[in-house]
Amino acid sequence: MKDFKPLLGTMRLPFVILAPACVLVGLGAALYTQGNVNWFHFVLTLIGGITSHICVNVFNEYYDFKTRLDEKTQKTPFSGGSGTLQAHPELAPAALTTAIVALAITGLIGLYFVFVRGWWLLPVGILGLALLYAYTVWMARNPVLCLLAPGLGFGTLMVLGTNFALTGVYSWTAFVASFIPFFLVSDLLLLNQFPDVEADQTIGRKHYPILIGRRKSGYIYIAFLLLAYLAIIVSVILHLLPLFSLLALLTLVLAVPVIRNVLKNSENVAALIPSMGQNVLINLLTPVLLAVGLFIH
Repeated sequence: MKDFKPLLGTMRLPFVILAPACVLVGLGAALYTQGNVNWFHFVLTLIGGITSHICVNVFNEYYDFKTRLDEKTQKTPFSGGSGTLQAHPELAPAALTTAIVALAITGLIGLYFVFVRGWWLLPVGILGLALLYAYTVWMARNPVLCLLAPGLGFGTLMVLGTNFALTGVYSWTAFVASFIPFFLVSDLLLLNQFPDVEADQTIGRKHYPILIGRRKSGYIYIAFLLLAYLAIIVSVILHLLPLFSLLALLTLVLAVPVIRNVLKNSENVAALIPSMGQNVLINLLTPVLLAVGLFIH
């Protein structure tokens, strides 16, 4: 138990709340299209979402420790790792075991739903499990994959997977709703890479802030943020999402100052830190408000 407490740091638990926010979008889509769900199944999908997030966090902590990346990174409250394994290097094997166990729990929950709901869930599950391991180890070395993989995992796969687990079918509602966390979560990781440019280069990572610089990457960040809100508006106009989904636009009050700051201070990491915090809030509140809009349709 004494050793387990610092191990919690590798899970980055304060950030794991993002997974339930994305799972709620899948739940909202299921309730909107079907009217009711099996709440035991919802609890299982919620656990699976949380363990998947813990898995990718701990894999990231472990491999950043093994490559000594976190010793070089400019730490912020939102990037640069927890520092747990630097303070407790003897916990590295336990951290790897934790990641593998979290991966196994996620996979077992997915297998349960494959047998309960059908084999059409299998491609989503296999791709999701592959992303959990491959993001840190391989995808971070390819700028396109590094940009799109977080949104694919937390947006497309988590929302569609949750919706299928609860309904047994894929729906257009869940698909279009998944675009919102897709753009937002990819943006979350993109902005968090700004402080890590110099350190990430030393171990062979190649994301857009390294490839084209922070200023041009700032334009990608702004484009993805605006696309998230545009997806909401267009989906409501096309009657793919209910009118109350527009509640998610309320986070524009946070997004506008973030856009201004990124345009002004893309090369000034210290000045971007408040925006990184606001970006986390946008990622949490926008999917939750979208889910609320689906609940009260």
